[in-house]
Amino acid sequence: MANTPPDNAPVLPALDTVTLERDGHVLLIGLNRPHKRNAFNQAMLTDLARAYGLLESDASVRVGVLFAHGDHFTGGLDLVDVGPNIASGDLPLPADGRDPWRLDGSWTTPLIAVAHGWCMTLGIELLLAADVRIAATGTRFAQLEVQRGIYPFGGATLRLPREAGWGNAMRWLLTGDEFDAAEAHRIGLVQEVADDAAAALTVAREIAHTIAGRAAPLAVRATLASAHLARDRGDAAAIERLRPEVAALFATADAAEGVRSFIERRQAQFQGR
Repeated sequence: MANTPPDNAPVLPALDTVTLERDGHVLLIGLNRPHKRNAFNQAMLTDLARAYGLLESDASVRVGVLFAHGDHFTGGLDLVDVGPNIASGDLPLPADGRDPWRLDGSWTTPLIAVAHGWCMTLGIELLLAADVRIAATGTRFAQLEVQRGIYPFGGATLRLPREAGWGNAMRWLLTGDEFDAAEAHRIGLVQEVADDAAAALTVAREIAHTIAGRAAPLAVRATLASAHLARDRGDAAAIERLRPEVAALFATADAAEGVRSFIERRQAQFQGR
C-alpha cells in the first residue's frame, strides 16, 4: 500500500476547520471542529468547499476520504451561525471551492465517507453525497430538520429515497427520529459497519488505496461518469456512450498496461494516461 505523495503534487492549503493530508494518491479530508461536535458554521462549510475543490482539481488525487476528528462525525449545521444565510437563501462558496453537498454538477473523483458518534442532518447528506460510506457501530443518525421547522435542503430528499427506497427514506425524513448503524446498513445508507471509529477509517483507507493503487484512473472516472449519466439522464443516454467510451479507453496507455499485466500475470502500474 503506497503512501508516498506524488513528486509533482501541489502543496496542500492550511485550513482552519478541515485538515488535509496526502496518503499517496489518496486525499484525507478531516472535519476538525471537535469542541463543537464538528457542527458546521459558515467557516467550516467554506473550508470543506475548498477541500472538495482540491479533490476535483488536483490531478495527483485519485480518491478522497472524508472523516472527522474527535468524538463525532458532525452534529449538523450550526444554525445560530448559518441560520441567517439559510433564511436569506445565500450560502456563499469560495471561488476555488465546490458545493459541500456535491450538488453542483458532475464529480469525477471517488469519495469515501466515514461516520462515527453523532451523524446528524448535514452528516447524513455528506454520506449520501459520497460514493462509498462506512460507519462505526455506535454511530447515531438523525435527519431531524422537520423537528426544527425546516427540511433537508442538502440532497437528502433526492438521494435517500433513491438509496434506501421510498418507505425507508420517508420513515426517517418525515419523523426526524434517530436510528443506529445497523439500520443505516439495512437501508443502504452505509455499505459497511466497523467496530469503532478507528476501524471504520481503516476500512475506508483500505478501499481508497485499492481504488488508487489497483484501478486505472481513467477507467475509474469513466465508470463514475457512466453511472452518473444513467442516474441523471436515464439508461438510454448511458447506453449510447458505453461502446464509444470503452473504445476510447482501449486506446490509452493504461489499457495497454492492463493487457500486458494480464499476460505477464502481475499487478498493473497505471499512470492515468
